[in-house]
Amino acid sequence: MILRKISFSFLLFALLVGCTRNPLNVDATSIKVDLNFVNVDSVLFYSDSATLIQRHQKFKKEIVDIYAYQIGYCMRIGDVVDSAFYNSILQFRADTMIQKLENGIQSKFGDKSKMNEKITEGFKHLKYHFPDGKQPKNIAYMNLLFNSGVFCTENEIGIGLDRFLGAENDVVKQLNPAYYFDWMKKAMDAKYLERDVLTGWIETHYLEEVDGSLAEHMVRAGKVLYLTEAAFPHEDPALILRYSKDDYEWALENEYAFWKYLTDEKLLFKIDEKTTANMIGEGPFTPGLPNQEGPDRLGQFIGWRMIHSVHEAK
Repeated sequence: MILRKISFSFLLFALLVGCTRNPLNVDATSIKVDLNFVNVDSVLFYSDSATLIQRHQKFKKEIVDIYAYQIGYCMRIGDVVDSAFYNSILQFRADTMIQKLENGIQSKFGDKSKMNEKITEGFKHLKYHFPDGKQPKNIAYMNLLFNSGVFCTENEIGIGLDRFLGAENDVVKQLNPAYYFDWMKKAMDAKYLERDVLTGWIETHYLEEVDGSLAEHMVRAGKVLYLTEAAFPHEDPALILRYSKDDYEWALENEYAFWKYLTDEKLLFKIDEKTTANMIGEGPFTPGLPNQEGPDRLGQFIGWRMIHSVHEAK
């Protein structure tokens, strides 16, 4: 959360106005970024004892916060002596469900080169528009035991590969339905991985949180999505929005009807956590609509369309 907000406002305005072409369609090939990709998951599950302890000490110094999140919060090991840590890792490796989960991760994400390239391209495009914008130093591939898909700290990004295995993965199918609903499992799609990485970083470091009306939350969400689009200017808008093709088409076709619903119900300037969560938060659908039709996060969709309309009106 380092980026100066005045600078952000000016640069966002510059992105939106004064162009006869799409301001997001830029050539970022000459932009240099310095990203260090670390495969923490592989180290923890496959390393021999000497390598494991050596890398454990290295991670504690070099990817401090994100590693502490995995070891302390996700794995419940904490900062213990090397012998206790090693024994905990052996128990972790011996668990049958963990073995199935790790096999799934290795099978689906064994080759990470394309992911590295796409994430790097995303940050190059982001830096093109925001030369002084904060960039991560380390990006760690992890098994976060379904606690997070993407977790951002001050200088690091942790990617929980387990959260992108897909709804058909055997372990995902067995997740407790009381905590992991079908719509959550369906959302665990690898095609969103790189998008989620940039969205998570932008949301954490490029835009302040708001504590106001639904309209304020919608505009903030729209800016997050617009900057994600700036990072991946050639991606399908449905992917940027984390929608299926059908859901995206539904949102476009019903945009006016949803806007009318917000205005008729006088929701736009309502300051209420439940209303904001319903319109902005993830779920099986957006609450309040007849027959539970349409996708979730329609408030985010309208916010994104509002940001676009500023540019399109010029």
